[in-house]
Amino acid sequence: MEGASFGAGRAGGGFDPIEFLKQPQTILRILSWVFSVVVFGSIINEGYINIDSPELHCVYNKNEGACNYAISIGIIAFFGCVFFIILDINFPQISSVKDRKRAVMVDMGFSGLWSFLWFVCFCFLANQWQRTPNLPEVDQAADAARAAIAFSFFSIITWAYLSLLAMEKLRDLISGEEEQRIIP
Repeated sequence: MEGASFGAGRAGGGFDPIEFLKQPQTILRILSWVFSVVVFGSIINEGYINIDSPELHCVYNKNEGACNYAISIGIIAFFGCVFFIILDINFPQISSVKDRKRAVMVDMGFSGLWSFLWFVCFCFLANQWQRTPNLPEVDQAADAARAAIAFSFFSIITWAYLSLLAMEKLRDLISGEEEQRIIP
């Protein structure tokens, strides 16, 4: 990156939306955002069915915890993506190296944690789906249940890659700071 300073453009530089949208980090955040909407949206929309009673039950083996966990992780991931996209837009405006490091470390920590939580979500949903009895009522919500499982798996990949990109950015910040100390 020409004119780069500590992992980003020089502070106060202009914002180019086309270049921003072409960055791998932005593409992955948008994908993660869409995946989270698919997971919590499919469960909220079709994840609850009537099985042997007038009450609605979670399609995943009547385990309310499975539905609640996936919805919670998906909604928090949705807002996390929005927050980090806004942070990425404003990152070049941060002039302090310490503040840039903090922002990247928060990004790396959140992305790593959410990659792990999506892994737990995928395992939990897949396990409960495997134990779900094959009933006609379940067939109505089967596509939504499978979509939530599939997109929770895809989310593992995108969030893990986001944490790797944040780790690379942190490494660039640290190496740039060391160069600054060496050169008077």
